[in-house]
Amino acid sequence: MNVAVHTVSEELLSRFDVPGPRYTSFPTADRFVEAFGANDYAQALVQRRHGVANRSLPLSLYVHVPFCESLCYYCACNKIITKHHDRAAPYLRYLAREVDLHTQVIGMGQTISQLHLGGGSPTFLTDDELCEMLAMLRRSFTFAAGGEYSIEIDPRTVDESRLDTLARLGFNRLSFGVQDFDPAVQKAVHRVQPAEQVFGLVETARAKGFESINVDLIYGLPRQSPESFDRTLEQVNALRPDRIALYGYAHLPQRFKPQRRIAAAELPTAAAKVAMLTRSLAAFGEAGYVYVGMDHFALPQDALAIAKRQGRLHRNFQGYSTQPDCDLIGLGVSSIGRIGATYSQNAKTMEEYCDLLDQGLFPVVRGLALSRDDLVRRAVIMALMCQGQVQFESIDLAYLVDFRTYFAKELEDLKTLVEQGLVVIDTTGIQVTSQGWFFVRAVAMVFDRYLQSDRTRAQFSKII
Repeated sequence: MNVAVHTVSEELLSRFDVPGPRYTSFPTADRFVEAFGANDYAQALVQRRHGVANRSLPLSLYVHVPFCESLCYYCACNKIITKHHDRAAPYLRYLAREVDLHTQVIGMGQTISQLHLGGGSPTFLTDDELCEMLAMLRRSFTFAAGGEYSIEIDPRTVDESRLDTLARLGFNRLSFGVQDFDPAVQKAVHRVQPAEQVFGLVETARAKGFESINVDLIYGLPRQSPESFDRTLEQVNALRPDRIALYGYAHLPQRFKPQRRIAAAELPTAAAKVAMLTRSLAAFGEAGYVYVGMDHFALPQDALAIAKRQGRLHRNFQGYSTQPDCDLIGLGVSSIGRIGATYSQNAKTMEEYCDLLDQGLFPVVRGLALSRDDLVRRAVIMALMCQGQVQFESIDLAYLVDFRTYFAKELEDLKTLVEQGLVVIDTTGIQVTSQGWFFVRAVAMVFDRYLQSDRTRAQFSKII
């Protein structure tokens, strides 16, 4: 599906300016329950080890490093703001305990095809601490050749020496948190980082051979305007990262305390936000980027764009991925994992996380064992989100249902999207159109049986 990213109308974007899940999983994390705990998670790991099909699946690792030196006011992540770097050492010891609990159940040397360090700011850790963490992980797991090993970068905490360390440790993908290059916007969100600093780091990273460099941007921040964001878009296109993630800022101060420091009067209007998105789509399209899906763009030669062309996209808790569908072990405070037909999430506070590990327990405090209906709907939603289509027969055969009967109501509900030119339905399946690909979350939401009330929807970010 080759998407002409400059053809989306502001009218259509405005019509779909509504909240909805990002579908990094289905069911979504808001459906997790406290009835699912450490013992349930341990049982899922046992089933993985002893199930022939499951055991052969590669693993993905996510490690959450919650520390940041300073607070970014827009942030909705689980983080600990501190300048005391001595807090990292005990945290690494608890991460090692958590890894040991896993290897006691699934055995040493399980193959890892994907590692992502997120946060917080993983680059809060010193070089020695990063080396310690990677050595610990490599003792416990086998890192596959050609795997995807990525880390989130706060440009304010990285220099050439740090990039050398990351390359030596085997990281091949970097994600730089930029958000906006405009100094006034940076000041308003308490994240000042000169554009020259980011340009220098990206140039150095390229020279050191990192395979892919991603830049994160956010539109809808205080003091932004379509004109000011145009200047940031020009700078990003000049920087020419391999991938771009463009997120719409969701102002939810009642849920995220840091956002209370943002003056609501300084936020752009809904119309200005739509204009920023429209101009972004046009700018990235003119610069040669492929629209991968939702908020992701990539240069045509990047692995993500290639996977999109070849129908090999997958989706996990970090977003779109080139890696095959696999189990995910989440390590650290608040991390989310997926093992078999279960999801799990660790304790969100350091105190509870450490206390559970001190008791010799997995620090899992909530999760979900998927029902048969969840599994069928997950297959449909992920096919839509990743391939932009669902073949009735494939669902019929895999889940022993008759798609058109099972989803009769949903097919009826899709007719509105058909009339809007976003979806095509024929006797074989559902196809998202090139125009509809920009609103694929809205298509997927039709199959989400949990989304039955505005109360539930309101906690999500806008779908565009």
